[in-house]
Amino acid sequence: NDEQLAILFLDLDRFKMVNDTLGHSVGDLLLKAVAERLQRCVRGEDMVARLGGDEFTVILDRVSSREGVAKIAQKICDSLDRSFSFANQEMYVSTSIGISVFPSDGEDIGTLMKHADTAMFRAKEVGRSFFFYESYMEAAITRKVEIEADLRRSIDRDQFDVYFQPKADLNTQEIIGMEALVRWNHPVKGLIGPNEFIPLAEETGLINDIGLWVMISACLQVKDWINRGYKPYSIAVNLSGVQLEHGNIVQQVEQVLEETKLDPSLLELEITESTIMHNPEDVIDVLKQLKDMGVTLAVDDFGTGYSSLNYLKRFPIDLLKIDAEFVRDVMTDSDDRSIIRSIIALAKSMRLKVVAEGVESCEQQDFLKAEGCEYVQGYYIGRPMDAEEFEKHVLKQSDSAENTISDISHYRNT
Repeated sequence: NDEQLAILFLDLDRFKMVNDTLGHSVGDLLLKAVAERLQRCVRGEDMVARLGGDEFTVILDRVSSREGVAKIAQKICDSLDRSFSFANQEMYVSTSIGISVFPSDGEDIGTLMKHADTAMFRAKEVGRSFFFYESYMEAAITRKVEIEADLRRSIDRDQFDVYFQPKADLNTQEIIGMEALVRWNHPVKGLIGPNEFIPLAEETGLINDIGLWVMISACLQVKDWINRGYKPYSIAVNLSGVQLEHGNIVQQVEQVLEETKLDPSLLELEITESTIMHNPEDVIDVLKQLKDMGVTLAVDDFGTGYSSLNYLKRFPIDLLKIDAEFVRDVMTDSDDRSIIRSIIALAKSMRLKVVAEGVESCEQQDFLKAEGCEYVQGYYIGRPMDAEEFEKHVLKQSDSAENTISDISHYRNT
């Protein structure tokens, strides 16, 4: 009839968790309850269908504008965000919705469904409730599929490198350690940043292999430097939530330390705040086992998650790392200054050390020092360098003179 219609492709978030923990019978009841809410959100002439599993499709007939479709999509999201109560249980699910519109996004059902599915995938990826299909999404998904395929072969093909970013002591002005950062040198696509491939590695489970490789490589490199007579610096390695919750991280760290012969006190493991708060009771046990080995434990990106002070005092933590987000505008944003002061005060009250990330100016460094922050890292101190650069600009400098912050300006952001 030459009128617009919209297809909404819905995927329920957290349904699998309900199904796995409460059983399929409860899962079936939840699906029925979701279907009833969906029907109440649309008009009588619209169609609601369950395709299978936790996937639903809504066809909105004779739509006049995208704004009207967006209102219905938001209504559906709000409806499903409310708790479901039955079988003496209260549970929560939410949804990610992809939307395609006829005829602008396709003129046959196959194309419209594909485009709605693509938009739903994008909504889930960025954490938005719903997305309308846009042509750029196809290229993004194609690239993601290609990167995932390449990622599975990347370790065997020796495509990863460990870069080292120096960390300085504000009181002595000396370099006292470094953080290991992974880089992927793709043979065709070039240097792929961790922000693009680490989330994908976590999603696919490949982060366990990549994380273990980074830890082994970093520890071997530090041990090699020590064996060659260089000053021993601590090395910080990031642990993802997947490694902490689903991998045998305790056994892995134990094996790495045994095989590399690195002093455990030189290894620092960084865990993000959101990770340790996701399943705190289980994480506490893992952290205690790691702490018993003699390694240092740090909470990364502190201030950006949902910490409970009750849990924080129970974690065997040595360091809090202030996220670069708060440091970036600290000289112009009074709220950021207040947050940093609060984190430093909290750390001192709990006898923890503080590291500030993302320091890019002398003014930022001076502010942090005046507030009592012990350690800093960032481009003002030194950018991430490969092993050869780090040896040349940091290790050899420390052998020839006092390797202070003021002495290393030649390899700042260059």
